[in-house]
Amino acid sequence: MSETQTKDLPATEQQGERRLNMIEAINDALDVSMGRDDDVVVMGEDVGYFGGVFRCTAGLQDKYGKTRVFDTPINECGIIAVAVGMGAYGLRPVPEIQFADYIYPGLDQLISEAARLRYRSAGEYVAPMTVRSPFGGGIFGGQTHSQSPEAIFTHVSGLKTVIPATPYDAKGLLISCIEDNDPVIFFEPKRIYNGPFSGYYDKPVQPWKKFDASVVPEGYYKIPLGKARHVTEGDRLTVLAYGTMVHVVEAVCREKGVEADILDLRTLVPLDIEAIEASIERTGRCLIVHEATRTSGFGAELSALVTERCFYHLEAPVERVTGFDTPYPHSLEWAYFPGPIRIGEAIDKILKD
Repeated sequence: MSETQTKDLPATEQQGERRLNMIEAINDALDVSMGRDDDVVVMGEDVGYFGGVFRCTAGLQDKYGKTRVFDTPINECGIIAVAVGMGAYGLRPVPEIQFADYIYPGLDQLISEAARLRYRSAGEYVAPMTVRSPFGGGIFGGQTHSQSPEAIFTHVSGLKTVIPATPYDAKGLLISCIEDNDPVIFFEPKRIYNGPFSGYYDKPVQPWKKFDASVVPEGYYKIPLGKARHVTEGDRLTVLAYGTMVHVVEAVCREKGVEADILDLRTLVPLDIEAIEASIERTGRCLIVHEATRTSGFGAELSALVTERCFYHLEAPVERVTGFDTPYPHSLEWAYFPGPIRIGEAIDKILKD
C-alpha cells in the first residue's frame, strides 16, 4: 500500500490486506457496510439471487436475507423512487442501476426528489442513498451499454458524483458514500472492473480476463469525498483524469518519459479544486482527459475552473482529450476512447507551447 493510501486510513483501522479487483472490492464494501449498519439495504435488477450482472452483489442475499438484498422490477424510475422514500424513512438504500445507460428514466426522481429533499424540507428529511451503476465502455456494449453520463449529474445541485479508479478507492469511497447523508451517484468504470489494462490501451483485449488486482485492506476504512489522489508527481504538466482514463494517461506518460503531475479526481462533486490549483501553480500546464463526449462534458467545467483560478500561472492553453461528439460506436469503440495517439499529441502540443 502506498503512503498516500495509508494516510487515508484511521490508524486504528489499518488491518490485514488482500488483493482484490474492483468487483470484489465493491462487494466487500457493501458487506462491511451492511454488517455495521442494519439500515443499509441493497436493491436493483438481479442484485439478489443472481448477485448482479457483474457479480458485485454476489453472496450478499444469502448472508443478509431477502429483506435487505432484494431484486426489483425492471423499472429504474421506480427503483430510485423507492430508494428516496427509504432514505426519508431512515434507511440507507444502495440501489443499483444495471448500466448507466438505463438511468435516464430515473432522472426525475433523482433530480426533482432526491437532490431537492433536504432543501425542500428545510433539513427535516434527507435522502442518504447511494446509486451504484457501471458506466463507460470496454465491453463492446455499443450505444445502450457504454455511455458516460457523469456531466448530467455534476450539473445537479444536491447530488454528489463519485468515480473510483482503483479497487482500494472503490471500497473506501463507497463506504463513505453509503454513510453520507446526501444522495450520491457512484459510477463504476466497468472497463477496469477486473483490473487495469496493460500496455497502450488502444487495442481490444478480452474484457473478462483477470488482471493483477490491487491491495485492499480488510475490514472498515473510508476515503473522504472531495479529495483527489496523486497518481504520479512531476513538474512538466498537470493531467486531470478519473476512472479508466487515470490508467491510460499514466501509461502514456510513462511510455513518453514525461514527468507529469497526474491527479485522479476520484470525486467530481465535491471537487478537490485546491489540489488542482496547487498542481497547476507548480507545472503551468494542464491536460484534461475523460471518456465522455466533449461538448458540455465535465472537462469543460474543469477547463473553466483552471482558467478562472490559475490563468496567470498557465504557460500554455488548457487541452482536452475526450470521446467524440457522436453516439457511442460499437465496432469503433477503441477508436472512440482517448488513447495513446491523441493523448500523446496533446502532451506534445502543451509542452511545445
